Amino acid sequence: MTQAAPKGFRLHIGIFGRRNVGKSSLLNALTRQQVSIVSDQAGTTTDPVEKPMELLPLGPVLFIDTAGIDDVGALGQMRIGKTRQVFDRTDIGLLVTDGIWGEFEEQIARELSARKIPLIAVFNKTDLAEPAPSILEQLQHRSIPFVRTAAASGLGIEPLREVLIRTVPAEFINQPVIAADLVGQGGLAVLVVPIDKEAPKGRLILPQVQTIRDLLDHNAMCIVTTENTLPEALEKLKTPPALVVTDSQAFAKVAEIVPAGVKMTGFSVLYSRLKGDLTTQMLGALAVDALRPHDRVLIAESCTHHPIGDDIGRVKIPKWLTRRVGGPLQFTTVQGHDFPEDLTPYKLVIHCGACMGNRREMLTRILRCQQAGVPITNYGLVIAYTLGLFERALEPFPETLAVYQNMLGELQKK
Repeated sequence: MTQAAPKGFRLHIGIFGRRNVGKSSLLNALTRQQVSIVSDQAGTTTDPVEKPMELLPLGPVLFIDTAGIDDVGALGQMRIGKTRQVFDRTDIGLLVTDGIWGEFEEQIARELSARKIPLIAVFNKTDLAEPAPSILEQLQHRSIPFVRTAAASGLGIEPLREVLIRTVPAEFINQPVIAADLVGQGGLAVLVVPIDKEAPKGRLILPQVQTIRDLLDHNAMCIVTTENTLPEALEKLKTPPALVVTDSQAFAKVAEIVPAGVKMTGFSVLYSRLKGDLTTQMLGALAVDALRPHDRVLIAESCTHHPIGDDIGRVKIPKWLTRRVGGPLQFTTVQGHDFPEDLTPYKLVIHCGACMGNRREMLTRILRCQQAGVPITNYGLVIAYTLGLFERALEPFPETLAVYQNMLGELQKK
């Protein structure tokens, strides 16, 4: 991955702490750029500031500078709300302090610990005052790594880089592939890419581009075609492809064309496995059968695209679900990093593939739904289920398919 690596594939490093402890100065020192405004006045940073960069030898990362967690007033509470959203997508937390370690720092440390997010304590401005030895002893006892810095002069920045590299979660280093393992080295995948209103002019959408790159990176091959030219593309192949991947909106048409012996799924289903939890979201799709007229359904999108007339999340999925339920449903749509604090009013959450978000944020949302007792699924899974193509879409994933088939078997026994 290069400097232009998408944010969703980058290690997210959140910078937290009180106002005016030097968080922005630290970010500028780490990135060697003037990314955040630095001022002696407390509360200069309002919204989180993001900076993508290469942190060698690790690779692409995304630093997120947050507003002070101890902000005050109505505007301060809005800033705190934005800061708390950053917890949802943080892979490593830097807790910056100018030597004080009180309830504010403990609150952040507890939040990160509860989410199993690695924490590094950064004692900044050590050129003015050293942290108390008792605080350092306490952190050592709790196995919390710490670094002394003076960001304004660059002191301690290199040691901080080294600690960051050592603290990277193992699951991030060994990130799952998108589709290459389903195709195999030297295998062939056929990617079905409809050219409709949602297709950006002159470009492919991000999941399609990333799937192509994933296959090429692992010495697999792919053919890209539309649903209209798919029959001709399959006829020209000497042997059947190892996998056919389609945009979820074309599931029905593609399923009619692809022979039963050829495995088929959707880009969104691939991303449920890549960014979230495929089995959990598969189970969430079954909640469609429990929906009743006037139930509330949350549609969540990780990007902030401008909706079009035939939008998948705002038009097509609501239309299909309403038809299946036999009455009107109440749909609420959120975008980007917005996600309701209270999920209990909803009977189902339907999420996009989360190609623009990172895995940590998606898993956090799944966990919050589980804690609220609300099923969560994603676009591709709910479309496949409502169209009666669920087992076909799950066939490339034998473990998840087995869970579904076992559930069906138990229901038939009852």
